[in-house]
Amino acid sequence: MDLQLEGKRALVTGSSSGIGRGIAAVLAREGAAVIVHGRNRERTGETARSIRDAGGTAHIAFGDLATDAGAAQVADAVERATGGIDILVNNIGGTESTGPGPMLGWFDVKPEHWAGAMEQNLISAVRMIHAFVPAMRDRGWGRVISISSAGAIAPPSQVPEYCAAKAGLLNMTVSLSKELARSGVTVNAVCPGCTRTEMFEGTLRTMGDAQGWPQDIDAREALFMDLGIFPCTTERYGRPDDIGTLVAFLASPLAAFVNGANYRIDGGQVQSIS
Repeated sequence: MDLQLEGKRALVTGSSSGIGRGIAAVLAREGAAVIVHGRNRERTGETARSIRDAGGTAHIAFGDLATDAGAAQVADAVERATGGIDILVNNIGGTESTGPGPMLGWFDVKPEHWAGAMEQNLISAVRMIHAFVPAMRDRGWGRVISISSAGAIAPPSQVPEYCAAKAGLLNMTVSLSKELARSGVTVNAVCPGCTRTEMFEGTLRTMGDAQGWPQDIDAREALFMDLGIFPCTTERYGRPDDIGTLVAFLASPLAAFVNGANYRIDGGQVQSIS
């Protein structure tokens, strides 16, 4: 199916790795000119090169979207590269309370972690919306897609600040879709479940080594699924390209009648991730 994205300009925040990288790659394969965003210059450059090597168009923007200065730096880079965007994918996220060990519980997460999570996951998206969406409305066409999380719908007791910030993205999506009603700009959200990113594969390697699991990463994924920590009804967890495919459809002219919606893409993950 032709998604009619040829010539569209797309900024995918946090696209130097993980789900964001998968989204950027799919959009580029569909013909969009993609701005790869990140804070790590080496990873961001490598992602852009991989898109170009595959025949796509990729530009680069660096900046910390958790700050006003970093957001302004990204907006300037986008303006210089493409003169603006048609598609904004608010993908950047995470939380400073997680590390190599177990996820932190409610009373281990400090107020500063909550503030940081809101800046990184929610307010970063607001900054990009302010920077780019008014021009979309003026042109009469645009797409805003925010990447939330299964934890926004079915939060565990751990990392509550991250899940709350991701839930805020869902609320913001509906509100912004009403603000932009009948403008030609649609606003939607996507909630991925457990996805086999580079980070998750690192977890599989660490856990598998400790448990004496086979070295094959697919076998480790299957054994992890059997633990029931992130149960789902498909035979595997998601891949970044899976998320990218859904985002590419929502970004396309074919999705003109989809607005203010949240799409779960979690392999049938049950409504609890604790």
